[in-house]
Amino acid sequence: MGLFKSFFSPKQKESLDKGLKKTNKSFLSKLGNILVGKSKVDVQVLDDLEEVLISSDVGVETTIKIIDSIEKRVLKEKYINTSELDIILKEEILSILTESSINKEFSFSNINDITPYVIMVVGVNGVGKTTTIGKLAHKYSSAGKNVLLGASDTFRAGAIDQLQIWADRANVELIKQKMGSDPASVAHDTMESGLRKKSDIIIIDTAGRLHNKINLMNELTKVKKVMNNVISNAPNEVVLVLDGSTGQNAFEQAKQFTQATEVNSLVVTKLDGTAKGGVVLGISDQFQIPVKFIGVGESIEDLQVFDPKLFVDSFFKKIIKFYEN
Repeated sequence: MGLFKSFFSPKQKESLDKGLKKTNKSFLSKLGNILVGKSKVDVQVLDDLEEVLISSDVGVETTIKIIDSIEKRVLKEKYINTSELDIILKEEILSILTESSINKEFSFSNINDITPYVIMVVGVNGVGKTTTIGKLAHKYSSAGKNVLLGASDTFRAGAIDQLQIWADRANVELIKQKMGSDPASVAHDTMESGLRKKSDIIIIDTAGRLHNKINLMNELTKVKKVMNNVISNAPNEVVLVLDGSTGQNAFEQAKQFTQATEVNSLVVTKLDGTAKGGVVLGISDQFQIPVKFIGVGESIEDLQVFDPKLFVDSFFKKIIKFYEN
């Protein structure tokens, strides 16, 4: 974990541990139950482990991948003690998360050479999209970046006002129009304003309506086209925000949005209020889209850069105690 010590403060790691506490407790309790009275990993243990992973919202496809991999190790090594299962599981889960993770170390102060760097944020209503945008704006602004927000969610009542509150809190400007305005028009104004003001970061909010796939696709395509007309290759990143507490519903949302538009990264929010943290593993694996940030609480600091090693460490924290009891 040495590589990440400078990147994550002890307070942030403590926040991550606390945010994943419900997931941790639920998962380890289930895992402990299937190992009672067992000395070696056999077919029955693997069958029970499969149920534990699926019930922890890891997803069927990802669960099968994990079980198949462990089964191969059991066949190869002939005998694996149940006390080793946590180590093997951690290795398998970390391997899957690392496959789809962002390889380079992320920093709010050290962004791409592209200026302005344009981020379009998508997701259904209620997932914490606007709050995530506000927290990102605050973090980029605190890192010395000139940030501009665009309120292209002109349909949800209160969306513009909510984003304005976050803009004020982050001390950044918000480009907006009245409710019901054309989202593409707001995006256009934001892009032009960003060029004039020499913004480093432009973040565009979008409407979170899953009314139907065709309309969603058309709406997002229109907004992207308008953005690209003003700034070539914009948006540079499309971020999908998902509510981790919805478990399997988050999979369906990811499916709908990835079919409607290209998605480059994920933010999984509200992990602190749920035992469904396994959804992070399943979604990143099945869609092969990196999880960039996770939300483990309400404060600005609780929106954390996702680090697979630290996530797995918190996911399995205190596992030895279950074997000792």
